[in-house]
Amino acid sequence: MKFQFGLLPRIVLAIVLGVLIGSVAPEALVRVFATFTGIFGGFLNFIVPLIILGFIAPGIAKLGKGSGKLLGLATAVAYLSTVVAGVLAFIVASSILPNLMEGGSLNNLDDPANALASSFIELEIPQLFGVMSALILAFLLGIGMASTGSKTMASFFEEFQEIIEKVISYIIIPLLPFHIFGIFANMAYGGAVLEILSLFAVVFILIIVLHWVMLTGQYTTAGALRKKNPFALIRTMLPAYFTALGTQSSAATIPVTLRQARKTGVKERVADFTVPLFATIHLSGSTITLVTCAIGVILLTGDAPSFGNFFPFILMLGVTMIAAPGVPGGAVMAAIGLLEVMLGFDETMVALMIALYMAQDSFGTAANVTGDGALANIVDRFTPSQKA
Repeated sequence: MKFQFGLLPRIVLAIVLGVLIGSVAPEALVRVFATFTGIFGGFLNFIVPLIILGFIAPGIAKLGKGSGKLLGLATAVAYLSTVVAGVLAFIVASSILPNLMEGGSLNNLDDPANALASSFIELEIPQLFGVMSALILAFLLGIGMASTGSKTMASFFEEFQEIIEKVISYIIIPLLPFHIFGIFANMAYGGAVLEILSLFAVVFILIIVLHWVMLTGQYTTAGALRKKNPFALIRTMLPAYFTALGTQSSAATIPVTLRQARKTGVKERVADFTVPLFATIHLSGSTITLVTCAIGVILLTGDAPSFGNFFPFILMLGVTMIAAPGVPGGAVMAAIGLLEVMLGFDETMVALMIALYMAQDSFGTAANVTGDGALANIVDRFTPSQKA
């Protein structure tokens, strides 16, 4: 799977041009961009379960008898990272935001999606099966192949993985900057993001700072275990960060995350297994965003956040959001039930929460996938080299 060296600057350029052109372009032109992103986004949605199946199943099979233990280790590391991120967000946000948001009040906001330009063509590309179905199927087949030593099945999935890699190399990677450009052009045209950012600027700045504090902690841990410079590891993973800013999907960013994780020195078979897995179950960035935004909304109602209420909420987030990474904004949609039942959010508070989360979903997703590289390094540290 070849990787274009210039992907990172092309992604940055796509973001900048998208914001600039989207701010001045007429609706008809923005609708052209929206049409491309809609079709390409549908294709990404279709291919994501196949990427998960194509990488995780053979990845587990290649790990042999140790696959079960590695799966347990990877899952535990991902869940622990998500919970730590949520607790960190609560401690910092509940300490800082009450002073910065004093005197604020809750106002009704219009749905920002109404201001976006629509696609000329509504083309639905349904998935063959859902993300969770692909994940469970990959686990069952991978562990089954590892335990039985099935050569026929293993050969089939190795060839299937090669096909998926070709799709990634020759379709997804080359078109990704155009997809990112279209997304940012439409967001800039709608103007909703700027309005919400101006209303909640303090919260957003705090969220981004917390993202990078968490990433620093993750890579410091990974660097210490692997005896590598943590900042060099972060620098290697930056293409995944900027890709996620545009796609707003951890799963759709898997191709870039996978390639960059390999570049950090993670063994190929470990990267093939952990990166698609973490894209589905590791949501430290999204958890930071949800917890911080929730605290902000609660403060606007005049109430005070309680750790006794938030800790169970954080524990449940790590499980509830598992199916969310394939869909932009999916994390907050998956969390609505928890917000209402565990934190007592009413319709107005939920509406504000959705608007605030969607306005910066890209940053939470970027923190998720960048953190995946650190977790892949941690898991790799405890995975023995495969004997010839």
